[in-house]
Amino acid sequence: MKEPHATTARFVATQTLLTLDARHPYAAKSLIDAQDMHRTVMSGFPGWVDDGSRDARAQMGVLSTWTLNLREAQLSLVVQSQVPGDWGRIPRAALVGEPETLTLDRTFCVGDTVDFRTVINPVYSRPPAPGSPEKTRGRRVAHTRPDHVKSWFTRRLQPIGESAVAPGGLTRMGADAPSDQLAVRMLPRISSPAPHKGLRLVRAEVRGKLTVTDPKTFVGALTRGLGHGRAYSCGLLLVR
Repeated sequence: MKEPHATTARFVATQTLLTLDARHPYAAKSLIDAQDMHRTVMSGFPGWVDDGSRDARAQMGVLSTWTLNLREAQLSLVVQSQVPGDWGRIPRAALVGEPETLTLDRTFCVGDTVDFRTVINPVYSRPPAPGSPEKTRGRRVAHTRPDHVKSWFTRRLQPIGESAVAPGGLTRMGADAPSDQLAVRMLPRISSPAPHKGLRLVRAEVRGKLTVTDPKTFVGALTRGLGHGRAYSCGLLLVR
């Protein structure tokens, strides 16, 4: 017998808005190199985990997203984490203003509605070709059409009463939404030059309104993010 979902769940995190001068070399390098953007984000969390930890970002619950205003030459970087950040390592000349930090503490209930925005890396696994050696892994392939991106997102929606894990093992997000009311916009790809020449991520922005159906699972999605590319500013689910 399926156990009922918890009717409430509490989300606690910290979010910081960093507004940088996109013309400053520090910010400009982060825009050009996805690995450098990752280093900028992680520079706010020294000492929380051992140096060299492979899963340092996940341990601290660090997620991020950014937007670029070309007209005003401003890079807006939002960083969410489970531990407080220290942004003193960012050159003051690169900052347009002081970092703005907000402590989030919100309890979600079944039926709550929220406006959301997220930037995702919409990939799927293509099975190995017939005749491939045993244990050959599938290849990640990116969706590049808005309708396919919308399908990627809607597969992770969770209608009321449904399990948090979809058939096939896909983790859902604890919320539902009418698919025809989701707005999808393809964004420029991001990449990294040497030594990460293979790093090239397709990105898409999804906006809309979500209705919470499974608060515990929803808080997990807010905390851990959606999909792949979370080390490179994808997957953060912003709600209000």
